[in-house]
Amino acid sequence: MGLLKKLFSGTSKERAEFNRQLKNVLGFVPGRPDVYIAALSHRSIKETSEENNERLEYLGDAVLGSIIADFLYKRYPKKGEGFLTEMRSKMVNRQQLNDIALKMGLKKITRFNKIDGSLKNSHIFGNTLEAVVGAIYIDKGYKSTQQWVMKRLIIPHLYMDDLELLDINIKNRLIGWATKNNRTITFDIVEERLEKSRRLFVIGVMLDGEVIATGKGFNKKDASQLAAQAAVAKLEL
Repeated sequence: MGLLKKLFSGTSKERAEFNRQLKNVLGFVPGRPDVYIAALSHRSIKETSEENNERLEYLGDAVLGSIIADFLYKRYPKKGEGFLTEMRSKMVNRQQLNDIALKMGLKKITRFNKIDGSLKNSHIFGNTLEAVVGAIYIDKGYKSTQQWVMKRLIIPHLYMDDLELLDINIKNRLIGWATKNNRTITFDIVEERLEKSRRLFVIGVMLDGEVIATGKGFNKKDASQLAAQAAVAKLEL
């Protein structure tokens, strides 16, 4: 419990309220609170890898990917690799996971630098969700994590029939709209930097030379898709 005290200092009332919120999000009482505290600690307040959620995010990403792959493989026994890969992308893309995390209430209990306004509208909560999956895996094991993902993520938030119909390549749809309306759409790199020892791309959607939306990702394709998604929403297409 030493790590728990170190990572979450506060009154007994504050700790009790945090534990209540954590139970509401998880649906169970955690066996190792210290692991979940780390999972909910963004590096903006905890710089070392032992205390922030970067390692757990890495683990949770892999575990979640495995669970989703297994789910899709069994649900669609006659579908090919391309379809399965596309469906997995629809289910676990950054925007999707971030939206689910917000609906679950993770933002309320994620510990991050609230002074940094850019973090409030970023995808750190989706990353936190992956870290929570990693924490559950450490605390409860793979089978329990698989059951939790089904009960708390897939069934209530991921409607498979709708996802099948979703056009994942929003970028092409946006370009088609611009062509039809004699507008010029381009996707330009606005920023490129190292984050978590990986190259992060910020792609801007340029409409007639003006930036109307941006998207961030660890590859240009994901960043472009997120930027296109934001542009489509802004243009109310």
